[in-house]
Amino acid sequence: MRPVALTGLTGTAPRLSAGRRAVVVGAGLAGLAAATILAERGCAVTVLERESFAGGRVGSWSDQLADGTRFEMERGFHAFFRQYYNLRALLRRLDPALGFLRAAPDYPIITPTGSETFTGLDGSPLVNLAKLTWRTETIRLPDLLKVDKVAALEMLRYDPERTYARWGGTTSKAYLDQLNFPSEARLRLLHVFAHSCFNPQEEMSAADLLQMFHFYFTGNPDGLLFDIADRPFGRAIFTPWLALLGQLGAEVRLGTPAAAIHRDGNGWRVDTGSDSLAADWLVLAADVPGLQRLQAASPGLADPAFAALLTGTRPTLGFAVWRLWLDRPVRPDRLPFAGTAAVGCLDNISVYERCEDESADWHRARGGSVVELHAYALPDHRTEADVKAELLAGLHRLYPETAGATILHDRYLYRRDCPSFAAGSHAVRPTVRTPLPGLVLAGDFVRLPFPSALMERASAAGILAANVLLDGAGVRPEPLWSVPVKGLLA
Repeated sequence: MRPVALTGLTGTAPRLSAGRRAVVVGAGLAGLAAATILAERGCAVTVLERESFAGGRVGSWSDQLADGTRFEMERGFHAFFRQYYNLRALLRRLDPALGFLRAAPDYPIITPTGSETFTGLDGSPLVNLAKLTWRTETIRLPDLLKVDKVAALEMLRYDPERTYARWGGTTSKAYLDQLNFPSEARLRLLHVFAHSCFNPQEEMSAADLLQMFHFYFTGNPDGLLFDIADRPFGRAIFTPWLALLGQLGAEVRLGTPAAAIHRDGNGWRVDTGSDSLAADWLVLAADVPGLQRLQAASPGLADPAFAALLTGTRPTLGFAVWRLWLDRPVRPDRLPFAGTAAVGCLDNISVYERCEDESADWHRARGGSVVELHAYALPDHRTEADVKAELLAGLHRLYPETAGATILHDRYLYRRDCPSFAAGSHAVRPTVRTPLPGLVLAGDFVRLPFPSALMERASAAGILAANVLLDGAGVRPEPLWSVPVKGLLA
């Protein structure tokens, strides 16, 4: 683990000496991260969130089954990898021991012809790579001789400048085709890296795929296993996080969207529809569709230079989450989470009673299982009925004990708000900094100066956004951590 050197951040004062007001638009991980750092250093912060709950794509909300059971619904299972250093630093403010997290026993990738395990990979990245290659049944010596060695070495040669210059305009599919891995090895070992950030291989940049390899595997000193939350994220994370912000003097307004943004002298004014908030600083931490809507409705964001920042920002294809309450349990050896491949649109299976307490309570009381199925990068023409049929067929094929189960309850979600990392888009993606004074961007869509992904990218972007604002006032930045910025053979 190495600290990331952030050029130009030279502030040294522990807190703001004069009163500053900030409005943060969006209460996802990025917005809450920025709000926390600003409030800790003496800024008066107001957070606006259009949803009735905090957390964005990792938030949860109250729901009730037909049998009267209350539960918190989420937008899908999320893994807390050990190299999520910045997210974990924020979460330790809520729970210093991270007591709501427990180690997942394994993270298998299951296909109809077999599975791959990532247990035992706790040495150096090179040792892990050699161990995985040696023990997998999907690659034999004749296969290794056919692999494109130059392309394969790119996984160990990640460099933020050279990799994007060489591979930024190539699709992930074209890169994986060039590797010439055996088809089963490609499914079990490589498929997950593209789909885990919801982008289709046919569109996603090969450079971003290589960055994912580096961040999660070849440059990661903490192994491929992860921790899981033992309760819904609302109770585990966001209720205590909002309480912390309240203790710091920040105000969080749930169910309050930012309707429009205006320039106000040297600062900003944010209209909510019911009132108007003045601010010295503005953090835009909305998702990509929300950011685009706000930009279109806001005279203060009509600056051509700012509009140009958003040309490389768009959502990727949609994803579906289908949670099922079954009348019978899955096999006792089924793990909390498994990635899947070669079973239609099914990308992973979660067994929630092996994860969260309220699903475990329902399992004990009813005897069934709570199973969640995900499908990523869904083409626009796919219907809900079509997706459900394919997800259920995949579940029955990989977990045949579920074939005779009755679905007692279900919840189905479809969303299209995850960022695209399309080939050729890297150079025009926005960074945290903008040409507008006192305005920064935060979210998993921004381009960061160090490797990161998913929840960790959102958290780090929020911290960096706050640091940039604070640096202009001479206040010291919050430390940021990362895996090594370059690959072992860069």
